[in-house]
Amino acid sequence: MSDSAAPAMLSPRVLVPFMLTGTIWGSTWFVITGQIAGVPAAWGVFYRFMLATPALFALALAMGQRLKLNRAEHLLALGVGIAQFSGNFLFVYHAEAHITSGIVAVMFALLMVPNAVFARVFIGERAQGGFIGGSLVAIAGVALLLVHEWNAAPLGGNVLLGIVLAIGGMLAASIANVVQANPTGRGVPMVSFLAWAMVYGVAFDLVYALATEGPPQVPSAWQFWAGTAYLAIVGSVVTFPLHYNLVREIGAGRTAYNAIVTVCVAMGLSTLFEGFEWDALSATGMALALAGMGLALRSRQKK
Repeated sequence: MSDSAAPAMLSPRVLVPFMLTGTIWGSTWFVITGQIAGVPAAWGVFYRFMLATPALFALALAMGQRLKLNRAEHLLALGVGIAQFSGNFLFVYHAEAHITSGIVAVMFALLMVPNAVFARVFIGERAQGGFIGGSLVAIAGVALLLVHEWNAAPLGGNVLLGIVLAIGGMLAASIANVVQANPTGRGVPMVSFLAWAMVYGVAFDLVYALATEGPPQVPSAWQFWAGTAYLAIVGSVVTFPLHYNLVREIGAGRTAYNAIVTVCVAMGLSTLFEGFEWDALSATGMALALAGMGLALRSRQKK
């Protein structure tokens, strides 16, 4: 993608999916905590994508997209599926057993860093000075938010392990974000590509859950299945095609800034429903994160 071909950030084709994915994913952190309280994390991830996979194939058929992939496309879908729909979510769900979801969400706001690095390595996407400067400001803001969450949230379990798992999830998501935008990935319709990637991911999730947790544990509470359906349909089928299209449209680094929107929404919901109390540290951190996002998104990108 050249500068001349890149759409403006404020154009509806970019701004609407950018804000929508960030807003929806901001709501999913609350739902995930309920899922891992109902079943082991491995089975929670499997149930989510077990429901999402047929819905994604149905969407691809409704859109008239081709479902047949060649060997290279299947191999790419395999890699993306294991990285995104297995590695990323298994790391995240397991991380939330050791550290609070707020800390995990805030850490994922730093996704723009590995995205920019991997995009440079794998697809030759160069970050410009404005993006780098804005990212440094945003990182400072996220660091303050992380300090606030660390101080305010009672942590249990192995905190260091939780942080390492969250970093692992972030790196897996970043690799999946970037490699799908290579020439092979761009040749496949987005929804059908993600449907096949999810097939491979959910197959890996099933094997992992059986190997680590034994036979399936099937909750009977309707709240669990309602939450799982929300994560599968709204939090996955709706958002992932929009998100991956953004990576192809505006680049992996700038797309990752919807994680800042995610944190804003998550903290807003926490303020309304969980009694989150703002202080000078958290307010300053949020202001810096938003300012950095604005600076970075105004920069132009080159390949």
